[in-house]
Amino acid sequence: MVFVAVYSALSSSNEDALTYAIVAALILAVFFGGWRLLERKRPTRVIGAIVVVALGAYFAARTGNAAAFFWPRVLLNVLSALAFVIGNFVRWPLLGVIVGPMMGTGMRWRRDPVLVRAYSRGSWLWVLLNLVRAAILLPLIANDALWGLAASGAFFYVLVIGTILGSWFIMKRAIPADHLGLRHPVGDPKSTDE
Repeated sequence: MVFVAVYSALSSSNEDALTYAIVAALILAVFFGGWRLLERKRPTRVIGAIVVVALGAYFAARTGNAAAFFWPRVLLNVLSALAFVIGNFVRWPLLGVIVGPMMGTGMRWRRDPVLVRAYSRGSWLWVLLNLVRAAILLPLIANDALWGLAASGAFFYVLVIGTILGSWFIMKRAIPADHLGLRHPVGDPKSTDE
C-alpha cells in the first residue's frame, strides 16, 4: 500500500516517483521486519517478507514499471502451488506438514493412510488458491492497475479464509466415521493411551 500510495502521489509531478516509492517500501519492510524480530517472530518468515519486497523493488527499478513491483507475488504463488502439488505426489501433503504440528501430532499422521489421503485432498484446494491468486495478479500487472494490486492483498485474505474452511470440510469428509480424527492417527501410541 505504501509503495502504491507514494508512487501515485508523486508520479504526476516527480520523475523520481518510482525511486521514492521503492525506498519507502524497503524502509518500511526493514522497519516492520526489525519490529517482528523484536517480538520474537520466526526469522525465516521475516527475512522472507523482506526478500519479497526487495525482489519487487528490483523488478520495478529494473523495468521502470511500478506494476512490476508485484511480480514476486505472482512467482511466489506459482511456486507455492507447485510445492503443494509435489507434496501430494510424493505423499507428503504440505497441509499435513503445516496442520499436523498444530494439531499436536507432529508428523505421526504420515503413518496413517487415512490422514495422508485427507491432507492430500485438502491440499488440492491450496493449489487452486495459489493459482487463482496468480491469475488475478497477472491482468492487474499487465494493466498497471496499481490500486487493484494494492487492494488484492486484502481480497486474498478472504480467499485464504474460504480455503481454510473448504480444506477443513474436505478433510473431515475424507475421514471415515470410525476413525478417531486428525488428532489421533491410527498406529499412534499416543492415540491408544487415551
